[in-house]
Amino acid sequence: MRGPRPEPLVPVECSFVPEPNGVASLAKQIRLSCRAYPLFEVAALVVQKPDRYEVVLRVMRDKEGKARQPLFGCSLDDTVWLSEADAVRHVLSQHFDTFYSTEKLATDAPKGTYTFVAQCGISGEVLGPPNYHGYQERLRRIHAERFNRMPFDVYKSRVRIVKDEAVVKQWLESQSFRAEYTALNVPEPVKFASREEVEVHFRETHAANLIREVDSAPVKRELMGRLPAPLQAVVRVSLDRERRFPIRTGTALSQAFANIGLQFFKRDRNIVHVAVARPHHLDMETQVVSDGVRKIVGYIAANPSTSRKQLIDALAPSSGAGVVPVPAPVPQGVPAGEASAAGAPAASPEAAPAAAESPVPTPPAMTPERDALLNDLHWLLHQGHVIEFSTGQMELAQKPAARPEPSAGPAPAEGQRRQGGRAEKPPRQLRPDRTPWSRKHGLMAVTTPGYPAYIALPQLAGV
Repeated sequence: MRGPRPEPLVPVECSFVPEPNGVASLAKQIRLSCRAYPLFEVAALVVQKPDRYEVVLRVMRDKEGKARQPLFGCSLDDTVWLSEADAVRHVLSQHFDTFYSTEKLATDAPKGTYTFVAQCGISGEVLGPPNYHGYQERLRRIHAERFNRMPFDVYKSRVRIVKDEAVVKQWLESQSFRAEYTALNVPEPVKFASREEVEVHFRETHAANLIREVDSAPVKRELMGRLPAPLQAVVRVSLDRERRFPIRTGTALSQAFANIGLQFFKRDRNIVHVAVARPHHLDMETQVVSDGVRKIVGYIAANPSTSRKQLIDALAPSSGAGVVPVPAPVPQGVPAGEASAAGAPAASPEAAPAAAESPVPTPPAMTPERDALLNDLHWLLHQGHVIEFSTGQMELAQKPAARPEPSAGPAPAEGQRRQGGRAEKPPRQLRPDRTPWSRKHGLMAVTTPGYPAYIALPQLAGV
């Protein structure tokens, strides 16, 4: 049995902008390694962790330019809301003490006999008897302040009826006081008897300065959990789509890389790569290059998909890796003489020299030949003559294919003229008496499909 269909997403565009510091770090790595990386593989790495991107919500508009779903931003905490009313309720619930003070005043308890009260099944707060005059108002206010991400009907179904005398007495005692609110940050103090009056005053006094309709709104990572449920669904679905194929993230990443100065090209005409330079064929017949450059180009041409290590070992072989003795490892924090006392096994006299010095291989020493080879290879990579991919394979930039010359077609017929290699037919001869109105304006109507509506009469020969 199929479950209920998910509610349609609100028409809001969600994009993931790579974090600027992360983009700079990626660009630095690409420049230092001189390698070409697939753009969308890099974008897939960006959307894997939340600290690598920033969520941006944008308004979508219809053909008339009207917002399909407006967005509202609160300047107090940079939260985003779907309506101004939701933003106002958020401010009054989270920042109420910034604008108003609350004072409790003693009052008479409700008269009558109450045997049961309603209680919130989530928070345990006592709401009062369902037939009490302030019950509905209190129910909606608690839902708006604390559970606005839940549909009101769902929240209402979680309310339970309690017949416990202690709970009923607790509600009666809470009704023995009434709250009085005083406006702050205003020229003259104003007092209000209910939260409804407070909300009206807030809309008239503060809402215009704190809540504004926006076209786009960045969402901080720590505020993702405070987004309204419909916007959280949009972010979740968009993130799943980007992780399958990060087209939007790749586009944003390419713009950021282009601003830094990196280049892009396609390998096999379908995979976009980012590198320090685009492929540029080196014609050694017309350009003067050093012998080292010729050797590198010749080796790569003879050994397709070779690696940098193979190239260096072939053109500038070393005399072999050196071996240097290093002391045997000793447990951290224990002196060498006390190793056996600390629990390390005691070595025999014959094994002592072997344990004291353990040979480990060291990288080959840099020679002038290797240094010159690396300099030539670095120049080839930065010029785009050689491309080193992220897999370590190196290829030569291919010579661009020659453009085919336009073939000489048949000679144009009489009355035809050629423009850009194409023969054009002369304008059709039309009867000048078809549209008398157009003659007054020096135009003639053309009713043949595919022709302009009117053409100037002086262009027609013999009219």
